[in-house]
Amino acid sequence: MPGQAAERTRIIEAAYRCLADAQGAPVSITEILTAAGLSTRAFYRQFESKDALLLAMFRRDGGRVMAELRELAASAGSPAEALGALIAGMLAITADERRRARVLALTSGDATRARGYSGERGRVIAEQEAIIAEILAAGRADGSFPWAEPGPDARFVRAALGQAFEDQMAGTAEATAAEAAAQITRFALRALGARPPG
Repeated sequence: MPGQAAERTRIIEAAYRCLADAQGAPVSITEILTAAGLSTRAFYRQFESKDALLLAMFRRDGGRVMAELRELAASAGSPAEALGALIAGMLAITADERRRARVLALTSGDATRARGYSGERGRVIAEQEAIIAEILAAGRADGSFPWAEPGPDARFVRAALGQAFEDQMAGTAEATAAEAAAQITRFALRALGARPPG
């Protein structure tokens, strides 16, 4: 019998595979457990329902992305570099095959219908905005973003980033992920009244 943590990971990884293979069609707990090689009892030791599993997957991946974005911002040399790194880091997910597949799984009809999904998505968006607002506040404080209004401006930057992310995932973007990141960064820096480097 696998350990609790290993069992949970097997179920989650199997769910990702099943959602990807289903290409938008509903996936049952039985299908996930067959892919994981585990029993129904094992599933209910870990999750109270399929919705709970899907939310746990969204929470786990969302938490990892937010941690990465915070690290990118923290390791940058200036607010302008931090903002550019965050935007590029977020859009880079769409160009990574493995991560792209996970995003598609977590935005499939099965996942988005899970009870509590909209609340979890809202929480991730709010955290993204908070990270951006922190960067903008730092730029306003050091004078590099003289026109910044951190709260409202963070919402606009995140909205532009979110739209670019969706366009990349849908395959409707005219620019590559890297090009889109550069475009959004240039737009945001102009809007913030950013001083040229040096």
